[in-house]
Amino acid sequence: MIKVASYNIRKGVGLDRKRSPERILDVLREIDADVIALQEADRRFGARSCVISPHLLDERSDWQAVALGMRAASMGWHGNALLVRKAATVQSAGPVHLPALEPRGAVTADVTLPQGVAIRVVGMHLDLSGLWRRRQAAAVMAHVDHAAEVRPTVLMGDLNEWTAAGGCLRDFHRHYRSAETGPSFHARKPMGRLDRIMVSPDLTVVDCGVHTTPAARIASDHLPIWAVLDVAPLPLAGGVGVGPEPDAAPADHPDPFPSREREGK
Repeated sequence: MIKVASYNIRKGVGLDRKRSPERILDVLREIDADVIALQEADRRFGARSCVISPHLLDERSDWQAVALGMRAASMGWHGNALLVRKAATVQSAGPVHLPALEPRGAVTADVTLPQGVAIRVVGMHLDLSGLWRRRQAAAVMAHVDHAAEVRPTVLMGDLNEWTAAGGCLRDFHRHYRSAETGPSFHARKPMGRLDRIMVSPDLTVVDCGVHTTPAARIASDHLPIWAVLDVAPLPLAGGVGVGPEPDAAPADHPDPFPSREREGK
């Protein structure tokens, strides 16, 4: 079995307005996932430098950042980054270019984990616009479909989708199942399931949840989500961890946090 996680770290700035990459690493160590998708892992302006420095990551964690070969000072691409165990082997990695009106992107990697499991992982941060989210979801799935090798695939990140029955999630759910992790935004009072983990049919969601420790509740405005996966198929209709959730918000559910910065969520 493997454990994956997704976390929008808001450039390391917590609810106390302090930027602390060390605190983010503390939360990640609590989760102890084999593969982690980060959003807002780089500064947005200037050199777009990484929030968690390579030295800090090497000295205080068991992970390596997947090299994307994009910007020298950045960990990721448009703030999206992937972390894997230092003992893992990365066969290939790169950006996924998404159609967008604002800077948005996704990243992907083919990885063999220390357990011997070979998977494909995609980390993403989708648009605030529902129309553009659906276009971006289509681009992500097309990128996976055109890969030369078929692998069990995990898609995860901040989808900015408030509904489970429509929008980009309806598109994703035609081919992937969602882990029912629960609400992860806002960290102070979680209401929205903006952060998602989705898996191909050859992966089974064994367990999943939202990480709600005291450290996680202050380190960012999002809570991290996680899932334990096994390489064992389930039918798309039914079974553990299949989305959409029965208590999902209706399609016309308004965003209760309209003042969120466009770059941040």
